[in-house]
Amino acid sequence: QVQLVESGGGLVQAGGSLRLSCAASERTFSSYNMAWFRQAPGKEREFVTTISPSGGSTYYADSVKGRFTISRDNAKNTVYLQMSSLKPEDTAVYYCAAGARYSWFQNEYYYWGQGTQVTVSS
Repeated sequence: QVQLVESGGGLVQAGGSLRLSCAASERTFSSYNMAWFRQAPGKEREFVTTISPSGGSTYYADSVKGRFTISRDNAKNTVYLQMSSLKPEDTAVYYCAAGARYSWFQNEYYYWGQGTQVTVSS
């Protein structure tokens, strides 16, 4: 059982930056594909980005490409989401997730964090 704990959310003005972190409890963290998803008020949860176990492959939703960067530090069992040029439409609860497959489908991820709120003011 992998426990994931997100941190780093908060309130930021449009155009600003935030870095989210997701710490995993398992030493097997380095074997998992990791992803970030988000859920805005009144909307379904959507894919943001994913990273392969080694960190060598990443994939982004079109809506965040060029603004967000996912990375991981397997020695620290942590995945990061660097968010820049934030827009009000990025406001959402951000979740990290762990799974066995490199995928943008939510049902491929077994373990989920509790989420961290990101609010971008205009």
